Amino acid sequence: MRVMVLVKANPASEAPQWDDPAIQAQFTAMARFNEELVQAGVMLAGEGLAPPSEAKQVRFGGEGAPTVVDGPFAEAKEVVGGFWIWQVDSMDDALAWIKRAPFRDETIELRRVSEEADLEEILPPEAVAAEAKLRDRIAQQQ
Repeated sequence: MRVMVLVKANPASEAPQWDDPAIQAQFTAMARFNEELVQAGVMLAGEGLAPPSEAKQVRFGGEGAPTVVDGPFAEAKEVVGGFWIWQVDSMDDALAWIKRAPFRDETIELRRVSEEADLEEILPPEAVAAEAKLRDRIAQQQ
């Protein structure tokens, strides 16, 4: 199963003091953790995200045109600061990995990525087939 690991932002992660030895040590530890994930075949992707001050939100509502809102946003505690996509055997496996991560004051959310089999249970066969073709095209582009 694939799991998306969402790393929530906090004030320290959004404006890190790069010359702080503690911040440098945390990034070094995270690099080692990422290396473990890659060596174990768990990490499929992972990136940090630019701060909310550079973000845009697009709000859809009613029949009018979508509204674009520039960051930063009021609810900073809900902002995602980075993510991983992991390939694991189970959610328990993902939990075991995240518990080894060198985080200090972060909140992490783990969510199973919906797979094609999930769609087969809720969508008509032609929609599932169309989705499968898209996934194949995406895989070929990579």
